[in-house]
Amino acid sequence: MNETVAIITGASSGIGKSMVKALINSPDCPKQIWVIARRIDRLEELGKLSERIIPVKADLSDSSDMGKVLDLLKDKNPDVRLLVNSAGMGRRGNIEDRPSSDISDVLELNCVALSVFTAEVLPFMSRGARIINLASSAAFLPQPGFAVYAASKSYVVSFSRALSRELKPRGIKVTAVCPGPVDTEFNGLATDGRSSGFTGFRRLLAADADKLASASFKASGRGRVLFVYGFSQKALHVASKILPVGLLLKLIY
Repeated sequence: MNETVAIITGASSGIGKSMVKALINSPDCPKQIWVIARRIDRLEELGKLSERIIPVKADLSDSSDMGKVLDLLKDKNPDVRLLVNSAGMGRRGNIEDRPSSDISDVLELNCVALSVFTAEVLPFMSRGARIINLASSAAFLPQPGFAVYAASKSYVVSFSRALSRELKPRGIKVTAVCPGPVDTEFNGLATDGRSSGFTGFRRLLAADADKLASASFKASGRGRVLFVYGFSQKALHVASKILPVGLLLKLIY
């Protein structure tokens, strides 16, 4: 029988790292956890938590690195029981103030790499397997000053919902996780180091990554297609369905 495997992208930090820690402590943890990210030093440090962890250095937005991971899949032919697409990025600032490469980089990682990698992993998944895609409550509304990121997360939600229907006959569950602000290094990277943390009301709403990871696994196990984390984000989700987008943008921005 092929080795059972979980694959977690963006595992070197933030939500991805928390997903790894939560999975290690889960009673249904597969034999191996392939952790994928660009920073091998962080992956190797993470590997000290369990002998199940297999570090895989790769930037999935790079076609060459993607090819290496796909070659590994074909060589090992694992039974992938869980795929967590946590790798993602964002760049704050108005469109006209950001270099065009920022736009393509965000879309390449958040949309293209996620979709292509999922499609390539699917042949190694069987009935009972699960896919968790990290989206965001940013998917519910356009975000001036964070336009491309919000749009990319809308794509992730739409993609996940469609994929869930496609895979239902195969018994594979797909969950899109939509948190609001999460207390990670993401904001520092998104602002090019100008702000290491959230400010204003976002600081008050920032979620704990470890708690989010545990809740996400539970939601996935229950077969939730869309999991909105936190009361404030649930309220935003409802409001986005009821109120005109233009009115919400005036109220929030």
